[in-house]
Amino acid sequence: MDKGAYILILKNDECRIQVGTRGERTFSGGWHAYVGSALGPGGFCRVLRHFRLNCEKNKRPRWHIDSLLLSPCFQVVRALCIHTEERIECHLARHMTGTVIVGFGSSDCSCEGHLFYYSSDPHEEILSLISSLTAEEGSLMPVEVMTIP
Repeated sequence: MDKGAYILILKNDECRIQVGTRGERTFSGGWHAYVGSALGPGGFCRVLRHFRLNCEKNKRPRWHIDSLLLSPCFQVVRALCIHTEERIECHLARHMTGTVIVGFGSSDCSCEGHLFYYSSDPHEEILSLISSLTAEEGSLMPVEVMTIP
C-alpha cells in the first residue's frame, strides 16, 4: 500500500513568511510537524514532492506547507508515513501535542490546524503517539520513516 497519512518533521530558524492569502506569519525557531494526507492518486509521491521542493525551491506555492518548504529557514528532516486506506490525518492532528499553528493546512477541514510547533525534535514523541492511536483503533498501522534521498 503506497497511500495513507504522513507527518513531515521540519527544523527551522525563527522567521517571517508569507503564507498564501493568510498573510505573513512569524515562526519561532525550533521544530514543526505537519500532518498531511497521501490518499490521492499519487499516494506517498506527495511526500517525495515535498522533499524535492524543499531541496530545489523551484515551484510556486500551491498549499500552505509549500510556503515553508520554499523558505530557506525551513529544512525537512524526515517524514513519518503511516500506511492506511483510512482518512486519519484529522484524527492525528487532533492528538498532536505540539502548539497548533491555527489555520495552517486546515482550510479543507474543521481542525484548528495541521502544523504544530515543538521546541525540540518531536520524532520519538510522534512515533509513540502514532503507536498509541493505532493500538486504540485495534490494528497497528505500518509506519515508514523517510529521509531526503
